[in-house]
Amino acid sequence: MTNDIWAKVLTALKGALGANSFSSWIEPLEFSQLAGGVATFHVPTNFIGNYVSQNFGDQIIYHLNQHGQNVQRLQFDVPKLTKPAAQKQTERVASKPSGDDEIAGSPLDARFTFDTFIVGKPNELAHAAARRVAEGGPITFNPLFLYGGVGLGKTHLMHAIAHELKQRSPGLNVLYLSAEQFMYRFITALRERKMMDFKQLFRSVDVLMVDDVQFIAGKDSTQEEFFHTFNALVDGQKQIIISADRAPGEIKDLEERIKSRLQCGLVVDLHPTDYELRLSVLQSKVAYYAAQYPGLQIADGVLEFLAHRITTNVRVLEGALTRLFAFASLVGREITLELTQDCLSDVLKASDRKVTVEEIQRKVSEHYNIRLSDMIGPKRVRNYARPRQMAMYLAKHMTSRSLPEIGRRFGGRDHTTVMHGVRKIEELKALDSQIADDLELLRRALSE
Repeated sequence: MTNDIWAKVLTALKGALGANSFSSWIEPLEFSQLAGGVATFHVPTNFIGNYVSQNFGDQIIYHLNQHGQNVQRLQFDVPKLTKPAAQKQTERVASKPSGDDEIAGSPLDARFTFDTFIVGKPNELAHAAARRVAEGGPITFNPLFLYGGVGLGKTHLMHAIAHELKQRSPGLNVLYLSAEQFMYRFITALRERKMMDFKQLFRSVDVLMVDDVQFIAGKDSTQEEFFHTFNALVDGQKQIIISADRAPGEIKDLEERIKSRLQCGLVVDLHPTDYELRLSVLQSKVAYYAAQYPGLQIADGVLEFLAHRITTNVRVLEGALTRLFAFASLVGREITLELTQDCLSDVLKASDRKVTVEEIQRKVSEHYNIRLSDMIGPKRVRNYARPRQMAMYLAKHMTSRSLPEIGRRFGGRDHTTVMHGVRKIEELKALDSQIADDLELLRRALSE
């Protein structure tokens, strides 16, 4: 394989993985050789090689084969550097941005402000909490922990907080980065023997914002440093804002002391969007697209149709509307319901209601007014056991997950426990009208 081909593969990987993951994990790779279906790369540390293999290996193999290379697996070697080579590598690392700028990890997206955030019932509390933190002043709760699925607005709110804080206090040192970037900076500091610089950078900020913190779970050394950084900032009365795809107590392989620290502030979840919120998002976007595509008409009922059908998340919804306006502009036609169905047939098919186990758990816990952690947890009292069985029943009948998979999502329970719960609800719904009514209400709520 030539360097030109690897350069093309790098371009494809950057587009597929995004700039942050690419610069943190793919850029340090140096292609060595391709022989016998094995592509070998030099990496600075074994940690980086293992991480890339586990998280990006399939993508790299796919793009190599797409560019005509017969690659079955990858190999990562840490070369023993000669003195001149070691000096050259040090210069290469030193030539990269040091990260001592005000947003050391990721640039802020100018679109993600409070003005562009659509507020609805599913994200009302998260929005109010983010607003309070963005006001600055005395710290009310520390940390602010935002969690929820993809495309529900966690990153938008974090960027909005950073924008607001910097506007109110331009001299404030606000550090926003992903957990992956925190981990990469930590490993780089270890490798370059610059841990004092690392500690000074992270302990000197006024506001630390870490996105997708679930990625440090299972990484013992990184968790250790994150814990000490967290404590130092809290002790120094500095604000911390964290996001994740689930609540602190539900992040597997996250140290208990970190879970405890994260839970001592305000933990707020962002629910899946409801119909009214999805419609509001679409209506806000139409005004923007109307200016881009003057004269383009959209028929009555189209936005309502999209809000009903595309329930995955806001990103998918916005992407569908972007494609719809672009297509209608190219063919010079009004955006009718028929054109919408033709243009977005693949999106609509993919968005046909696919209920997740996590969504079922959340709906059931809300319906019975119990905490999600209690329903998933080990307690066997009837107040929790019956809703747990209801959720297991719905997960069995409304998702494609196997019984062992469902059991794992209910606190690591055995598949026989799930089978028992499903059978119990089957029996009760025929005898207890309240159980039957609750099931029907939950089915409807999950299918809207």
